[in-house]
Amino acid sequence: MNAELWQSVILGIVQGLTEFLPVSSSGHLHLVREFFFPGGLNTEDNLLFTVTVHGGTALATVVIFYKDILHIFKGLFQGKRDERQFAWAIVVSMLPAAFIGYYFNDLIKNFFEAGAGTTFLVAAMLVLTGLLLMLASRAKQTHKKVSTADAVIIGIAQAIAILPGISRSGATISTSVLLGIDRERAARFSFLMVVPLILGKMALDSKELYENPSAIDGQNLLPLLVGFTAAFLTGLWACKAMIAWVKKSKLSYFAIYCFAVGALATIGMVVRS
Repeated sequence: MNAELWQSVILGIVQGLTEFLPVSSSGHLHLVREFFFPGGLNTEDNLLFTVTVHGGTALATVVIFYKDILHIFKGLFQGKRDERQFAWAIVVSMLPAAFIGYYFNDLIKNFFEAGAGTTFLVAAMLVLTGLLLMLASRAKQTHKKVSTADAVIIGIAQAIAILPGISRSGATISTSVLLGIDRERAARFSFLMVVPLILGKMALDSKELYENPSAIDGQNLLPLLVGFTAAFLTGLWACKAMIAWVKKSKLSYFAIYCFAVGALATIGMVVRS
């Protein structure tokens, strides 16, 4: 297997795992590039590859939650009161991140530029993610449902998690649990609310690719297929595993992991400087 295929496998696995585990996919992708491939990962900087691996994790979510997704579409316009409330809560929760992502896309891209500053930001945000997870792990178990007001707060947490190093799933699940929402419902809500956003981001990136056809001219399809498959398969496992771990209140383990990675990233940058 050549170097490009190995890069595709590694990035696909990292994307598939960290999209669902509360440890920040954007932060881990940056750290992998910074410390393991300092010469640069060709596929990570390739917009088409980014769209492809996100498609893999989006498909994994759809496969696992296809029944829930159908219920959401049904619940928007018909169905029982609880179904309608949950469906509209999903819609409301998407609005803050959708607004930030659409109107501040260029500013967001600046946060992801490679360099020491971004690495220190990732390290600090991983520590912040760890603190959120530690607080959530100590919250009492309840059976509360997601209200519209809860959905707004969770949506704001998701918007803040656009910063590299803050885990989207970690921020949304922790916020949900701290609001008193049932743990399993919190995990499902977190994963369902991101599907439209992933698809929306893919649409924006695809539009950029359409306007810049040179980005896909001569593209080797095999690394794309390998990356997509790796992201999809690992995403299936990570999504199912995360729901089980949240139910058993295992968030503190991920908090410790985030603290450790944040500390190691900081030490690594200090030593290199």
